[in-house]
Amino acid sequence: MRQLILDTETTGLNARTGDRILELGCVELVNRRLTGNNLHFYINPERDSDPGALAVHGLTTEFLSDKPKFADIADQIRDFIQGADLIIHNAPFDIGFLDAEFALLGLPPVSTYCGEIIDTLARAKQMFPGKRNSLDALCDRFGISNAHRTLHGALLDSELLAEVYLAMTRGQESLVIDMLGESHAGGEAHAPRVAIESLDLVVIAASDDELAAHQEVLDGLDKAIRGTSVWRLEPAPVSAVSDEQAA
Repeated sequence: MRQLILDTETTGLNARTGDRILELGCVELVNRRLTGNNLHFYINPERDSDPGALAVHGLTTEFLSDKPKFADIADQIRDFIQGADLIIHNAPFDIGFLDAEFALLGLPPVSTYCGEIIDTLARAKQMFPGKRNSLDALCDRFGISNAHRTLHGALLDSELLAEVYLAMTRGQESLVIDMLGESHAGGEAHAPRVAIESLDLVVIAASDDELAAHQEVLDGLDKAIRGTSVWRLEPAPVSAVSDEQAA
C-alpha cells in the first residue's frame, strides 16, 4: 500500500484567478512506514505572491526566480504520484491548484494518475466535531511537536501531516495493516495465522493503591458536576433489558 502525504504553498488562495503553486512536498508511506523517498520542489510561479500568502510561507519572488517552472517538473510529479493514494489536509485546495497547473499544460487532472484522495481535514472534522482542526491544532491534540515550524513549508507540513495521519488512524484496523506490512516486507506471503482462542491472555488486576487513586478521580468528577458521573453508573443487567424488550 503506497500513500503520499502531499502539500503545496501558493501565491494566493484562488487558482481560478491566476494564483500559482510555488512549493510542493510529498512524503512517501509504504504499508504505513515512512520510506524517506520524498519529493520536494521550489517552483518559479512566474508572478509575485499576495502579501498575505507571503507572510505565511516567506518565499520571496527573488528566492524563487531561479527555480524551475511547473512545466519543467510536471512529468516528475505525475510519475511520482502514479497509482498512489494521496493524503492531503484540505484536499480540494491543493488538488484544485494542481489541476489548474496541469490544465495550463494541456494535461488531465490529478485523479487520472493517483488512487484515492484522502482529505485529513474532513476526517478530523468527523472525529472532532466543533474543535479546531488545523494542522497545528491536530499536532497539539496528538502530542506531535511542531516547535520548529515558524513558517509554512510544503515538505515540513507534509512530514507533520504524515505523523498526524498515522496517529488519527492508529486503531485496531491499522494495527492489522501494520502486521500485514511487516509480513509482506519480509516476503512471508504464507506466514502461519495465530488462533486468538489459543492465546493465554494475562489479566492484571488493579492494586489497592490504583483502586484508591481511581476512586479519588471519580470523587473529583462527582464534585465538579455536582452529581454522579457517568463512570459510576452501572449498565442495566442483560436479563432485565431482555425482559423489558420482550414485554
